[in-house]
Amino acid sequence: MSGIAIFGAGGRAGRAITAEARARGHRVTAAVRNPPAADDLAAAGVSVVQADVTDPHSTFTISRDHDAVISAVSPASGPAALAALGRLDEQFFVKAVDALLTGMTRAGVRRLVVVGLFANLRNEDGQLILDDPAAFPEQLRPFALAHTAGLDRLRGAETTVDWLMLTPPANLDATAPRLGRYRIGGDTVPRSGLVGLSYADLAVAVVDEIEHPRHHRTRVSVSGE
Repeated sequence: MSGIAIFGAGGRAGRAITAEARARGHRVTAAVRNPPAADDLAAAGVSVVQADVTDPHSTFTISRDHDAVISAVSPASGPAALAALGRLDEQFFVKAVDALLTGMTRAGVRRLVVVGLFANLRNEDGQLILDDPAAFPEQLRPFALAHTAGLDRLRGAETTVDWLMLTPPANLDATAPRLGRYRIGGDTVPRSGLVGLSYADLAVAVVDEIEHPRHHRTRVSVSGE
């Protein structure tokens, strides 16, 4: 059994990953902004702690004594919540990357898996999805740019942390069952698009990369078969 700290465990992706990790027998610490909103996780045997993923001291104290860290964080959960957020901190994901790498390095934790964003994959013409108004809503562009800045920070980091960003399709399905299957791809989306994926199977892919790391210091896409 491994110890896994999951930042953003209160969101849809984070909850699915938490459930998958627990089902496989891992000790899980759910790092969330608002612990009372995650009482159900605590009731399921998960240690729930308050966290600020942009604070290196917070990431250090939480990742310490764990074998791996997963980040499924977002400043808001979905387009409606983003709209209600008001001003978006364009450096949120950069700060999160810096704090995670700093805190994990200090704690001696090597493996980090981050849930990415479809918008900074590329189409077959080499264009970022976020730059194609026909494929990506203009109102979500600031969020996509902030997420992309975090990816760029990871790619440019000089760190001993063995990081991976797993990027799912745009529309993850919260109701689809766990099939236990998925396909790993690269940075380019084929013209036919990526096959849809459930949150449950995204979680399978994430925990697989904790248990048996296959991809290192890179970003890959993950989709249904």
